[in-house]
Amino acid sequence: MKAEHTFTIKQTAKLTGVSEDTIRYYEKIALLPRANRKDNGHRVYQQEDIDRIRLIACLKKTGMPLEEMRPFLEVSADADPAEYPELVEQLRSHRENIVSQIASLQHVVDFIDMKLEEGRYRRECPAESQDGESEKMTKGSKLKPVSPVEMSYFTGSARVGNSPDSVR
Repeated sequence: MKAEHTFTIKQTAKLTGVSEDTIRYYEKIALLPRANRKDNGHRVYQQEDIDRIRLIACLKKTGMPLEEMRPFLEVSADADPAEYPELVEQLRSHRENIVSQIASLQHVVDFIDMKLEEGRYRRECPAESQDGESEKMTKGSKLKPVSPVEMSYFTGSARVGNSPDSVR
């Protein structure tokens, strides 16, 4: 029987994109099982360890706290999800939160795009040209109206026109 390929902690870190210190920490808090050791005491990892670290990294990117990952890590990769309805529901709920965050961030991106577009219009406003003549604003250029969602990013006192010190 062929011996299973093993990896050093350095190789494991490179393969997973997770630092060596973080791998040691995951082992310390028992998110990873204690690594096998060589005779010299160096850690040795197997493909299943790498897969588990990648799963932890993926769940972490979604904002899931490490403690909430534990039940998912205890379930075998080839297990039938129907056997774990509570975990499926937890994952669905977590997914809904992520989708909501994406939508919220898209509103922010839309608002930034609007502000950038306004900036282009400002540069097109009448201004002194190099030879002293005024440039005229191109006809048909209109700013997009600000939606209530976009305005909700600002406090009432910061909205343009609401106070003498309004943000411009």
